[in-house]
Amino acid sequence: MADELPTDRPPPGTPGLVGLIERSVVLLLVLGLLVGVGAVLWPFTTAILFGATLAVAAWPLRHALVSRGLRPGLVATLLLLLAIILVVLPVLAMAPVVSDQLVRGSQVIREYFATAPPPPAWLTGLPLLGDRLARIWNELARAGGNLATALAPYSATLQQALLGAARALTASVVQIALSLVVATMFWINGATLAQDLREILLRLGGPTAAEALQAAAGAVRSVAYGVIGTAAAQAALLALGLALAGVPGATSLGFIGLLLALSQIGGPLLALIWGGAAWWLFGQGEHGWGIFMIAWGLLVSTVDNFLKPWLIGLGVHMPMSLTILGVFGGFIAFGFLGLFIGPTLIAVAFILLQAWRAETPR
Repeated sequence: MADELPTDRPPPGTPGLVGLIERSVVLLLVLGLLVGVGAVLWPFTTAILFGATLAVAAWPLRHALVSRGLRPGLVATLLLLLAIILVVLPVLAMAPVVSDQLVRGSQVIREYFATAPPPPAWLTGLPLLGDRLARIWNELARAGGNLATALAPYSATLQQALLGAARALTASVVQIALSLVVATMFWINGATLAQDLREILLRLGGPTAAEALQAAAGAVRSVAYGVIGTAAAQAALLALGLALAGVPGATSLGFIGLLLALSQIGGPLLALIWGGAAWWLFGQGEHGWGIFMIAWGLLVSTVDNFLKPWLIGLGVHMPMSLTILGVFGGFIAFGFLGLFIGPTLIAVAFILLQAWRAETPR
């Protein structure tokens, strides 16, 4: 019997070892491929995420136009033109206006401090900042309102800050242009990409994964409407109140308010705009309009407390507390894009948790 056994048979366990080595090599190759793809796409991560956010936010409008018989390419072109009109053109139009207002503001400051007025009592009485603000006030008064002379000791710091701001502005312009390109690509081929992604998720995680994809899209869309819609409403109300009160540069100040409201953290700084306008009105003897400006400014600063949650809750079917937590937590963790990433992650986790709870234990 021993002579009949094959002598070239491999030792027991060898085929399993060979298969393990082969699978390990394939796994390493796949990981290397993913790392390479990630390295290639990493410089464009912000543009891809922001472009996908724009595409998801405008998807209902794209779907409505395509349903009426328009070709996806034509719809993508129309949406791109609409995005340029709503985003790029206002910035280009407001840039010279804001620059002119800054020049005029510096002239007003120079004329005011030319008489060397003493700092007001309320300014010096501010906690923590009173002494520093009074010192800056006195330096401006000694310099006759000349900002360049007063800020000369801080020239190196200001130069670094301006260079950093210029670099950030340039990078932002490039990222916005790339985001519009990415959004246009999604508007053209988004339906096919969404279907492919849905099929992949169905294969990997079943219906629950596909439902999580829908929840993620709804979260992104709702946060876009909530953040941008609330900021636009606040800026419009602010500009309207300033114009009614006769404050010069109402449009420019409203545009600055829009940027502050979009930044979320800068939202409370809106009080500096309408508070400064009220101060100017009181100084002009317009006490009635000054009181109106204070009341109107309080409305502008508090309108987001109920408008933003309502807009965000239109498309996210989860507790409002989790949505707000995702908005602010995402902003703190990831910056501006975190406004969309945070609620999306929480929405997906909430859907998976609900599916796990609904599943019958074996």
